[in-house]
Amino acid sequence: MIFVKRLLMNDLVKWKNKKNRLPLILKGARQVGKTWLLNEFGRTAFDDVLYINFENAPGLKETFDGDISPKRIVDLLGALHGKRIKPEETLLIFDEVQEIPRALTALKYFAETAPEYAICCAGSLLGVALHSGTSFPVGKVDFLTLQPLNFEEFLSANNEDSLIEFVRNDGLSEIPKAIADKLTDELKLYFVIGGMPAAIATWIDTRDFSLVEERQLGILETYENDFSKHAPKNIMPKLRYLLNSIPSQLAKENKKFIYGLVREGARARDYEEAMLWLTDSGLLRKVGRITKASTPLKAYEDLKAFKLYHLDVGLLRVMSELSPDAILENIKIFEEFKGALTEQYVLSELVGKSFIRNIYYWTSGATAEVDFVFADSRDIYPVEVKATKNLQAKSLGVYRERYNPKLAIRTSLSNLNLDDGLLNVPLFALFNLENYLHYTP
Repeated sequence: MIFVKRLLMNDLVKWKNKKNRLPLILKGARQVGKTWLLNEFGRTAFDDVLYINFENAPGLKETFDGDISPKRIVDLLGALHGKRIKPEETLLIFDEVQEIPRALTALKYFAETAPEYAICCAGSLLGVALHSGTSFPVGKVDFLTLQPLNFEEFLSANNEDSLIEFVRNDGLSEIPKAIADKLTDELKLYFVIGGMPAAIATWIDTRDFSLVEERQLGILETYENDFSKHAPKNIMPKLRYLLNSIPSQLAKENKKFIYGLVREGARARDYEEAMLWLTDSGLLRKVGRITKASTPLKAYEDLKAFKLYHLDVGLLRVMSELSPDAILENIKIFEEFKGALTEQYVLSELVGKSFIRNIYYWTSGATAEVDFVFADSRDIYPVEVKATKNLQAKSLGVYRERYNPKLAIRTSLSNLNLDDGLLNVPLFALFNLENYLHYTP
């Protein structure tokens, strides 16, 4: 595992220092780096760490049978692992905690009677477990979600922190061509490799795209194996059909999800459970359509219309059978695949922003579609995604005329620019979006 600065580490430190700290549940898809991050957090922020993987220790189930008071649990775990668990000094990590639901229930008692113990729980299928009715202490836990590495973290992993620093400190000034060209090259690399830690580590170690793709295919195979191990048998084939339809769904001009592209004759009610399983496990991201850009956006969501995106741009590239050369040598690939990779990338960048809670898209009949719409504490922002330097944005014009937003965002390969309420953010500088919004009136 490579050492890389994960931005979520800052949130973990804030959690540790909270006055009324609750046990923490860290969600995220398999192989996004949850285990590594929690162990690194324990190593750097605590005196000691006790890591327990519940998937590999079935005998632990007996520990959580019967009395699940914090004192009994702490004494038993300490005895089993030959380690004294010290309040405030030892980080307890429960990995794949969904395998023993009583351990989740026990968190309630730690929150109420033993908050001095620092407990972090993780699990690749925690979202599925919680949604399926596994008993867990409502209001007695904190939640964080770890995503694949975003572009800023990718730059840092590749020792390009100077590029990050330049973008973050340059205000709304046009980015010099030499810097922009280098960032564009790094962005194309990111489109090939994506943000899965194992794929990035393979690239850093080997600089061999064939080995990177081999690792990415291995990750996709791991997800398929999860279907057979953990998903209900009646939805297993549907999971595969649904997941494998994502490239063709996103290749359409209108990216609204169509069940008929999953399988001929497919209907919504037949695939609802499979879709929920894939979104709860973090493999797919669902973006709902809004009918009106007003606060709160949730109130105007059309539950029947949505778009589905993959977890990671690099995995989507592999599933789409796009070769690395097609991206690295020909910039037109950003539009040849109907901008699908670019939209996937932009969504991944927006999802990781702490100031953005929910992301939607907007359409006006069959005449206009704005790729993404989100709100912060101040305003609602439309986001138009452009794959190259072509800046024609008719749909965004329709939106602006109808709703007159204080600021509209267009992201493309063109340089940073603010003109008459339209902010063009280079695709490679999206990680700095929050700062750009603060700079604008």
